Amino acid sequence: MSGHVKNMYPQLSISQAASTLLSLLLVAAIDSMNAGIACRNQQCESHIQRSFKLTRLIHMESVDLLKIYKASQGDLSELFCQMPNNIVPDPNISGLDPSERMLSIYSHCKAFLPHLKRVTEQQRDLQPPSSPLLNNLTTAQYRTSGLANQINCIYQTLFPNLPIPLEPVDGPTSIHPSQNVFQQKVYGCVVLKNFKELLSQIRHELRTIKNQMCKSRTFAYTNALF
Repeated sequence: MSGHVKNMYPQLSISQAASTLLSLLLVAAIDSMNAGIACRNQQCESHIQRSFKLTRLIHMESVDLLKIYKASQGDLSELFCQMPNNIVPDPNISGLDPSERMLSIYSHCKAFLPHLKRVTEQQRDLQPPSSPLLNNLTTAQYRTSGLANQINCIYQTLFPNLPIPLEPVDGPTSIHPSQNVFQQKVYGCVVLKNFKELLSQIRHELRTIKNQMCKSRTFAYTNALF
């Protein structure tokens, strides 16, 4: 009887990559369902502190991600990141006031997502399925998507009368339709280098915006009570 049952229900095996992807999808789904509640219930400082912690985590992981990427690309990997590539987004945050700079952060997160996805697809063809690079790239995509959602939430909370444009404020994202292997290696390295620099800037910006905006909002709220 037990043998018959085993035949009816064969054991299923899930690869490490698939398991990681399923876990990240579950976390993303839960975050998406709770996003509206979090935006309404969290205060200014709590909003930004949560995003700052996530940014710090992604930045730390991006440092390791770039090292793993270089180690997996063979000879000349150190030179790849130094080569010009005009289709990779610039990592510099722009804007004159907090609302513009917060919008630039959001726009940059959204702009880097298709590039991270493209690098992941390219490396999936170049690396063995067990390569840790693939899992790390997938993780970077989902964490960055989550960060973009959190920045959107902060922006709506701090600037409720300023809508977020549908297109990135820093211009449309363009990706070359085809690249040879050498071009792919250069492209991926430049994407990850700029991505790491972007996260470093976001950390600085969130710290500055918290000091500027949350204190003023707390002061205004306190005055409204008296």
